[in-house]
Order: sequence, then C-alpha cells, then structure tokens
Amino acid sequence: MQLETLKIFCDLVETKSLSRAAERNFVTQSAVSQQVRGLEEKFKRRLLERMRGGREVGLTEEGEVFYQESRQIVNAYAQLEERMRTLTGTVSGTVHVATVYSIGLHELPAVIRRFMGEHPEAKIDLEYSRTTRIVRDVLAGTVELGVVAYPEKKRGLSIIPLGGDRLVLICPPGHPLAKHKKVRARDLNNQDFVLFERDIPTRRATDKIMRAHGVTLRRVAEFDNIETIKRAVEVGIGVAIVPSPSVIDEARVGSLAVVALAEAEWTRSVGVIYRSDRTLGTAAKKFIQLLKEKK
Repeated sequence: MQLETLKIFCDLVETKSLSRAAERNFVTQSAVSQQVRGLEEKFKRRLLERMRGGREVGLTEEGEVFYQESRQIVNAYAQLEERMRTLTGTVSGTVHVATVYSIGLHELPAVIRRFMGEHPEAKIDLEYSRTTRIVRDVLAGTVELGVVAYPEKKRGLSIIPLGGDRLVLICPPGHPLAKHKKVRARDLNNQDFVLFERDIPTRRATDKIMRAHGVTLRRVAEFDNIETIKRAVEVGIGVAIVPSPSVIDEARVGSLAVVALAEAEWTRSVGVIYRSDRTLGTAAKKFIQLLKEKK
C-alpha cells in the first residue's frame, strides 16, 4: 500500500466527491475508484457508501476508523516533508487557498506573483468559492487557507485579520448620484439596487447597515458574483455597493461612477482562516506574511 493511496482516500472522504479528489491528486475519477476498491479488497471491509442519490460518498463504521488512522499517517508524512524543507531553508510545496471572487480577482494576483517570484519552488493552488463552502472546506482539511470577507469566529477555526476595504457605491456615469463625491446611507432610500445574494457576508453587512439607518432598498436583482453585479450596474439595472478594490479599473476608464459612502461602518473586514488544529507549513506562513504586508 502506498502513501498516495491513503491521501487519495482521505481527499475523497473530505471532499465527498470523486471529481474533486481526482482533481486534487491529478488522476482520473476511475483511478480514485480503483484505489478505494483496492483498499476494500485488501482489508476485506466496506469503507465507503453512496449518499444523496449517489452524488456523494460517506464513511461506513469501518471506514471511519480507517480514515482517522490514514489521516494521521498522511499528516505525519506532510510534517516530515515540512521539517526536511525547513532544514534546507527551502520554501516549497503547494499551498491550497480558497477565496471569493471579489478578493481573488482584485486583491490576490499581485501577492501571488510576488510569492511565486520570491519562492519559485512553491506553488499556490487557488480556487474560487462561496464563503460558506470555503469555511466548510477549511474545516474538512481540503483547503489549507481561506481568504474571506467578514471572517466569523467558529469552533475549529483560527483567524488572521488582514485589515479591511472600504465599500463604495457604484452607478452608471449618468445616474443622478454619480455627481456626488460622497453619499450618506439615507440618500440611498428607495433606490433600485443590484445586490449580492443573501448568504454572502457583504450582503448581510449591507442589509444590517441599511436597517440601522432606516433605509429601504428596491431589490431589482441578486447575484453571487462581483463581476456580474458590475456588468448589471453598467447597463443601468440599478446601483450597487461593492468593495473599492474591485472597481479600480472601471473607475479609471469611466465605465462606472464610484461614489464614497460617508458612514464609518462601510468597511469590509478581510481575513485568513485556517484549521486550528493544523500547523501551517512554511509556504503558507510566507504567503500570509505577504498578504499582511499588502494590507
């Protein structure tokens, strides 16, 4: 039995997905299935069972025992690799990072380029997801670091604050609010709004601030993607509130008017989350250091 087989099994358990386990280990889904069958044949135990109509996999009672022991072996080997890299002073290995589009597209590229330039033997494996899924994946161990907005304290998670971004109002250049340098929350009463979907932290923060100021918004559209929101505002569907780094390019070319929000609470906190019981590797620590320097 090879260590790679145990890692594939652990990844399959933690992602609950053949496709994601295969992608993470650069093999086919068929290869993942074969590895699991080989383990079950070797130990003469059924380790996995299908769940949710066959779309996900779960552990049997025997599989839970096998997973716990396998995870310890995989973690121990990863720690061994990290110790050996530390002895040589080399920063290498892959840092698995998950983030939301508004951060990943507009704030991480420069940091990743610098990281890769300073540590050419290391790699950042970046994926985009919703905050709820990022938290779940970090807790499951399939992602080492999550970079999210409005990080919330949760059992099993550690948070490294990175500072914050100002939220701004965006509207078409011809909109009546576009001529203002700054607007207050009450100025937005009964405006047509393009909003993030309700489970996205920036949307929850926006709703909370608006309620505190007695403001009513006319919701005309909801999206989960910052780029879609910007395009909807550009064509005149409504106005929106977004993080300022996400509209630097549009402000420069004049495709959107970017208006400051007056109240102090229009700030979006950003932070790195990781599993509390995991020791971060050197590469992950170096990446976090660069993120903190940028902020």
